Amino acid sequence: MNDIDYNTALKELLFKMADDQYIYGHRTSEWIGIGPIIEEDIAFGSIAQDKVGHSLNIYQMLHQLGEADAEKLVFTRNENEYKCCHLVELPIGEYDFAIMRHFMFEHAEYIRFEMLTESSYHPLANLAKKYKGEIKYHIFHANTWLKLLAEGNEESKGRMQSALNQVYPMAMGIFEESPYEEILRSEHIFKGEAALKSVWMERTEEFLQSVGLQIPNNKDFSEAMGGRKGYHTEYFGPLLKEIKEVFVTEDPSASW
Repeated sequence: MNDIDYNTALKELLFKMADDQYIYGHRTSEWIGIGPIIEEDIAFGSIAQDKVGHSLNIYQMLHQLGEADAEKLVFTRNENEYKCCHLVELPIGEYDFAIMRHFMFEHAEYIRFEMLTESSYHPLANLAKKYKGEIKYHIFHANTWLKLLAEGNEESKGRMQSALNQVYPMAMGIFEESPYEEILRSEHIFKGEAALKSVWMERTEEFLQSVGLQIPNNKDFSEAMGGRKGYHTEYFGPLLKEIKEVFVTEDPSASW
C-alpha cells in the first residue's frame, strides 16, 4: 500500500461525507419559515446549521490533505465533481417526505460516525466522536416525529407509508460503494458501505415495523445510484446554481 492509494481512498470517503452533509444541510434549511409549527422551523434550522458546520470541518480536513480550501471546494467545483448521494439532492417536498428522509439519512450518518470512531485516521476518528453525539439529537427528532405521524389517524399513517415507499429505494444510494472499499477496510479507515448498510437496515427496519409501517419490496435501486460517481438528479444543477449565486455574481472572496 502506497501513500497515494491511501490518500485517494481517504479523500473519496471525506468528499462524499462532506458533500452529503452540505447539500442536506442546504435542503433542510429550506424548511425555515414554512414548517407546520414554529418549533419545527427552529428544529430544522438548527439541524441545517449542524450539517453545514459538519461539512465545513470535513472540507477543512480535505484541505489539510492537499485539496483546495473549504470555500473553493463548495463554490468552484463543477456538478460532476460532487460526490453527494441522490437522496440529499431531492426537493423538500411535503412534511411526510421530509421526516422520512430525515429519519433515513440521520440513522445512516449516526452509524457511519459510530464506525468511524474506530478509524485508523485519527483526525477523522476524533471528529466522529464529536459528531456522533450531536447526531443523536437529530435521530431523536426524526424518530419522535415519524412515530407520531405513523401512529396518527389513517390519513397520517397512509402518507407516511407512501413517503417510506418513495424514500426507501432512494436511501440505498447512501451506500453506493466506491472503488476504494478494499483499501478503506484493509487500512482500517472505515468498515465499508456494505457493513454500514447492514447495520442501517437492521436498525431502521426494526423501528419502522414497530410503528406499523411496511418495508417496500422494491428491488430496483438503479435510480438511487450514480451520485458518488458525479452523476446527479435533475434537481442538483439548479440547487448548485443557487448555492453559488452570491459567490459567482457578487463576491468571489466571500467566506463561511
